This record gives sequence, structure tokens and C-alpha cells, in this order.
Amino acid sequence: MMDQNGMYAEEYGENGYMEQEEEWEREGLLDPAWEKQQKKTFTAWCNSHLRKAGTGIESIEDDFRNGLKLMLLLEVISGETLPKPDRGKMRFHKIANVNKALDFIASKGVKLVSIGAEEIVDGNLKMTLGMIWTIILRFAIQDISVEEMTAKEGLLLWCQRKTAPYKNVNVQNFHLSFKDGLAFAALIHRHRPDLIDYSKLSKDNPLENLNTAFDVAEKYLDIPRMLDPDDLQNTAMPDERAVMTYVSSYYHCFSGAQKAETAANRICKVLKVNQENERLMEEYERLASDLLEWIRRTMPWLASRHSDSTLAGVQKKLEEYRTYRRKHKPPRVEQKAKLETNFNTLQTKLRLSNRPAYMPTEGKMVSDIANAWKSLELAEKAFEEWLLAETMRLERLEHLAQKFKHKADTHEEWTRGKEEMLQSQDFRSCRLYELKALKKKHEAFESDLAAHQDRVEQIAAIAQELNTLEYHDCVSVNARCQRICDQWDRLGALTQRRRQALDDSERVLEKIDLLHLEFAKRAAPFNNWLDGAREDLVDMFIVHTMEEIQGLITAHDQFKATLGEADKEYNLIVGLVRDVEGLVNQYQIANGLDNPYTTLTARDLTSKWSDVKTLVPARDQTLAMELRKQQNNEMLRRQFAEKANNVGPWIEKQMDAVTAIGMAISGSLEEQLHRLKEYEQAVYAYKPHIEELEKIHQAVQESMIFENRYTNYTMETLRVGWEQLLTSINRNINEVENQILTRDSKGITQEQLTEFRSSFNHFDKNRTGRLAPEEFKSCLVSIGYSIGKDRQGELDFQRILAVVDPNSTGFVHFDAFLDFMTRENTDTDTAEQVIDSFRILASDKPYILPDELRRELPPDQAEYCIQRMPPYKGPGAGPGALDYMSFSTALYGESDL
Repeated sequence: MMDQNGMYAEEYGENGYMEQEEEWEREGLLDPAWEKQQKKTFTAWCNSHLRKAGTGIESIEDDFRNGLKLMLLLEVISGETLPKPDRGKMRFHKIANVNKALDFIASKGVKLVSIGAEEIVDGNLKMTLGMIWTIILRFAIQDISVEEMTAKEGLLLWCQRKTAPYKNVNVQNFHLSFKDGLAFAALIHRHRPDLIDYSKLSKDNPLENLNTAFDVAEKYLDIPRMLDPDDLQNTAMPDERAVMTYVSSYYHCFSGAQKAETAANRICKVLKVNQENERLMEEYERLASDLLEWIRRTMPWLASRHSDSTLAGVQKKLEEYRTYRRKHKPPRVEQKAKLETNFNTLQTKLRLSNRPAYMPTEGKMVSDIANAWKSLELAEKAFEEWLLAETMRLERLEHLAQKFKHKADTHEEWTRGKEEMLQSQDFRSCRLYELKALKKKHEAFESDLAAHQDRVEQIAAIAQELNTLEYHDCVSVNARCQRICDQWDRLGALTQRRRQALDDSERVLEKIDLLHLEFAKRAAPFNNWLDGAREDLVDMFIVHTMEEIQGLITAHDQFKATLGEADKEYNLIVGLVRDVEGLVNQYQIANGLDNPYTTLTARDLTSKWSDVKTLVPARDQTLAMELRKQQNNEMLRRQFAEKANNVGPWIEKQMDAVTAIGMAISGSLEEQLHRLKEYEQAVYAYKPHIEELEKIHQAVQESMIFENRYTNYTMETLRVGWEQLLTSINRNINEVENQILTRDSKGITQEQLTEFRSSFNHFDKNRTGRLAPEEFKSCLVSIGYSIGKDRQGELDFQRILAVVDPNSTGFVHFDAFLDFMTRENTDTDTAEQVIDSFRILASDKPYILPDELRRELPPDQAEYCIQRMPPYKGPGAGPGALDYMSFSTALYGESDL
């Protein structure tokens, strides 16, 4: 409640009553009828008190002139004794008595600006009215306080609340709102419904209403008529002071009911807190259920390792995962942050209102959500790793399958007709040189067969690798490989059988054509070299680094360096054929051009040699294209690394800055909050850098780049860091807002908060935001707590520890420390206070009736209590009696309220 000086200045300005009157007069607001109304009202008010001393006044400007009745009035209304009055009749005696009265008023802290004893003694009506109004303000109105408002505002709010349920009553001021008399009647009916039948009053009969209210007040409530109904009706705007004086008499008359109103106010405040807490609990449960359900639906998709075993299918899954990270997950990150913020705000409000901590339903604790979120993140990481590994595996499989087909096609082309050739009996009718030629031809075939052994083994090895890597068409690969191996075994057996037959016939065959033999010996390995070279030049490859492609280019350059020697060998072999052709042409030898030792011809070798020389530049072009591709990949690596090496430290720097603000002890909480929100804006403004990095990362993945030596950052670590930064900022903002809420609601000063934070930080050496029990004890001692080293001191400390660490985690967090210090330094409402308030409303009964609740509380608060209060089971209860004691206890205990 404000002091008297402040109230007087606030109601009527610094210059006091007379100056206020003059100001109204200058502005044309002063109604001459007001003075008449004030005189009548103030006279009645004074007499209502003087009659207690067996006297009264008739003329307010005359009867106070000698100061005697003025001093008597002050003694009656204050209950105190004033100095003994001067009994002389001289003017200076009168002035002395009036000064004694004015001095007494001044001793109560009231400034009497422009009011002096001489004016009162001279019978100055305006000054006398101003003095009486000052007395009325101080002793009849000043102590009226509703919700810490000024006296005038408090009295007006009291009238508004009491008359709110009544039709045609709308109290907005102390002049026009009371002209029709309904407001006076409503005040009487609200407290004494037995005295007035309000339903029979009409707004169209203001004089009847006023007379009815004034008569009832005077006859049954001992409130004298201080206002004249005709004056109220005939004045455009009745005097505010006169009306306030009369209304204050109603207030004091019904002061007994004021206790009920105070009790009702306390109950309303408690119930509003409870309703808001319930709303936050319901919102938390809804958000938690929705988020956990989304995680539950998402986890099977992330856990699935099923694919159609095709590269296109896995790439489609990878694109679906990217869409999930870009579009579906970010809103859930925000939802998780909001959930944590709401939970922290709710717990803070529960602590501030002396309520037990909120325990979510089973499975919806913050720790449950954190564990589910961690499982989600682990599943995301494993899913992405599987997709990339599966992409590499399928790409490798596609490469191996193409390589298997190419080598199998080449081998089957080579074996075509070989079985028929080995089964031929052509040697039975050959001449000796023809037989020897067949034998040499067979030897050349055996050499060729041995050279093909490595190719068959390569085909089998590729098939085995395809099986190991679970190639989707392993059945056909295995079948073809088996056919090749079976045929190879048959060729080996047939070769041995034919060699044996030729050896048996060699005894009768001796002549040999050396020239054809030399050709055959050179042509076969050269032909094999040509086949190998052609196969190597068209061999498919897959590389992932610059080093690998440089290795292939180097090997190809080394191969090109051997082409000179190969060209010499080619010319030598072709020269042998030319020699044969020269001899055949020279000596006209029939069938002399047919080489009995080999099926190879110079034309075959020339064709293959031409192919090799054509394939070399084609191979150059292929390797150059791959080199450009790897150079582009290297550029992507550098782009990603350059961006990541900027983004990563930036995120870490912001995390450190946000943590530093949360641990700061300098500056006000509002300044910390402002700085945190500035960081929040800066972080959201930085988001385009993350999105740009995501685009580069997508290009890196699409280029099948799986390692980057230029940076230690991965997209996954940057994503997690970004999300943690947003969460940290949001959590710190919420903590500061809760600290502001704690400070403002509990009256904690900024200096106290700074002292608490400074003490906490001093012992929080590692800046973890929490203290171990011994650190917490030292912190308490540092701020003046006396904790003895004896057994009692340890018991006291354990009691405190149970309050700040109810779950026995072994640590005390700053918010729990702040809440403890707040409760130690401030007062909060308790269950006992709420019970006492209900007991007042129930007129000291151990139960309360629904009608009593509806009469004393706002409609929504009353219905809230009626629906939740259990029936009273004690003796003497009437129908519908409710148990307000158990209800009040439940508000502060473990319950579902």
C-alpha cells in the first residue's frame, strides 16, 4: 500500500486540494453544485463519527472554527488522544486548537498544501471542505487496497467486482455510474440480499432506487444519508468526492465480508496458476506423444536394409534419405526444442508456485525423448553408411558382371570348334611331314591352351567374387562359369588324348617344314600377346582417387614403350611368311602356303596388330576422360573441405559464445537474453552456408567420393553440430527467461541473481553447469550459510541436498540452486494459506457449498473447484457439501490435478 503523501499526490496532484479546485475551475470542469453536495455529505460523515462522542455539527464551516470538535473528530476516528485543547475563546486560542488538529493530521504523513488554521478559523468553506476531504482520504479511504492499487482505484475495483453479476450496473467512475441508484442497491443486495429485492428495481426509476438504497442503508446498516437523491439527479455530473465518501461507508460497513474477498482473491490466484500448469502439462503430453510416435514410425524405415539389389534402386533410397534430412526432420528438431522449452518453463512455474515437480506419463520423460532421439540419430548414421556401402558394392558388382561377360565371351569365342578339332582323325591319312606338322600344330595349341589357363582362372575368380558380394543374377553367372570349366576339362582331356595319338604316329613321320615351324613358334606367342594387349586395352576399370588413375596412365605409358619391340617382332614374323611365299612362288609348291603347324596367318596377325594400334589412342582418350573426372572429384573435395573448414569452427565458436553467455555473471538477465537472441538471429542468418554445404555434399556423393583428406569434418558431424547449436541457444534462452520469471515473480533483485551466479560459477571449475555435493556445500558456505561440521550439520546439508537433487543424480544444477535460494529469500503461498482462505469463504465450516463458491469466486474458477473437490464425508454436512481441505492439499501434493 502506498504511503499517505504518495496517495494524496497521486489522487490530487502536488499542489493539493485548493489548487486542484482552481485548475478545474479554469478548465470549466468545476460544477457549483459540487460544493453543496460535498458540504452535505461531509457534514453527515462527520456526524456519523461525532455521535459516538455524543455530539455533532450543523454547519461544517462554523462548528469547526474553534478547533474543539475538529480535535474530537480526529480522536474518535483515530482512536488516539490529541494534546489538551486551549479553552479560551480568543482568536489565537482557536488557531492554536486548529493547528493541533492539523499537526496531528500531518503526523500521519499527510501534506496539507494551501490549508492553514487561519482559513478554518475564519470559516472559509472551501478550505474547511478541503481539510475534511483530506481527513476522509486518510482515515476512511486510504487503507482501502485491492490488488496493490491506489485507494481510489482499489475502491472502484471493489465496487466493480461486487456489482459485476448485476444487470444494468456498470461501475466505471464515482459520479455518473451511481446516478441511477442501482449500484448502491447492488452493493447492499450483494452483502445483505434479505434487505432489498433487486429484481423489482428498474433503471427507469432512479429516484426510487436511490431513496430505497439510502433508506435501507440508514435503517439497517447504520449508514447515515450523506447524499441527496435530488442533488444526484439534478447535477449533470455528481461530485466525485461526495460519492466516494458515501461509498467508503459501504466498504467499511461490509468490511467483514472483505476477508472473504481477500480469501477469494488468493484462491483465484492459486487456481489460475494450477490451470495454466495443467495446460502446459497437456501440451507437453501432446507434443511428446506426437514426437515419439513420429520416431516410432520412422525407425523401421531407417532400420530396413532391404533393396532390389540394383544400383538405381539404392540411389533412389539415398535420394529419399536426403529428402528426409532436408524436409522431414528439421520441423521435428524444432518440435523437440519446443518440447524441452515447455518442460523447463513448466517446472520453473511449478517451483515458483510451490508445487511438486511435474512427472510426465510413463515413457514420455525428457530422458525418454532424449534416448529415442539418440536412437534415431544412430539409426540415421547407420542407414546412410549402409546406403553408401551398398552403392559401392553394387557399383563393384556391375563392373565385375560386365568384366565376367567380356572375358567369358572372349574365352568362348576362342574355344569355338576346339573340341571338334581335337576329336578329328585327320592324322590317319597324313604323310610324314604332314603328321609332323600336325604334331607341331598340336604343340602350338597346347601352348595356347596353357596360356588360356590364366583366363579361365580369372573367369572363375570373378564368378566367385560375384557370389561373395551376393550379385543378384548369380545363378546365370554360376551356370556359365560351370559350362566354361567343364568344357576346359574336356579340352584338357582331349588334348592329352590327341597328343598321345600323334606321339604314337611320330615314329613314321620325320620331315618338317622349318620355315612354317619358325612362323608357328613366333606367331603363337605374338598372337597371344596381341590378344592380351587387345584385352587389356579394352579392359574396364573403376578408380576413386588421382593416385589410382595416375597408376593406370603410367602402366599404359609403359605398355606403349614396348610397341617398338613388338613392331620389330611383327615385321620379323610377317617376313617369315614372305619368305614362304617367295619359296612357294619360286618353286611352285602345291599347298605350300598352308602352314601345317598353326592355323594363324599373317592376315590374322596384321588385323590384330592394326586393332592394337587403333586401340592405343582410344585407351589414351578413355584414361584422359577418367583423369578429368578424378580432377573434378578433387575439386569437389577441396570445395567441400574449404566450406566445411569454415562452417565447423564457426559452429564451435558460436557454441562457446552461447555457453559463455549462459555462464556469465556480468550484465542483467535482459542483456543476456538480448545477446542470446542476437546469436539466435545470427545463427539462422548463417543457415544458407549449411544449405550450400549440403548441395556440395550431394554433388560429392553423386560423384561417388567416399573420402576427403582435406578436412576432418563430415556432413553428418556438421549437421549434428548445427542442430546442437540451435538446441543450445534455445535452451539458454529458456533458462534466462525462467530466471527472469523467477526474479520477477519472487522479487529477487539483479544483485542477488548476480551474487548467486558468481558464487555458483566460482565452484563450477569445469564450467559444466553443475556442482558435486562438496562443491555445493562450499558454495552455500561462501554466501553465508552456516553448515556445521558435526552430525547435525551433515543432517542439515543432506536435507538441503534432497531438495536440490531429489533424484539423487549426484549433481546440483544451477536452476535447482537458484530455485532453492529464491525460496530461502522469498515467501510463497502454501496449502495452509489456501485452506485458511477457503475456511473464510465457508464461514469457518469444515466444508463449503457450491452456492458459496459461485457467490465468492468468478464463474470459471468456481466451476473448476466444484468439478474437482471431493464430497465432504464428515459429520453435519448438508447436501452437496465439498471437502476443500483435501482439495487444497492436493494442489501442493502428488495428484492428477
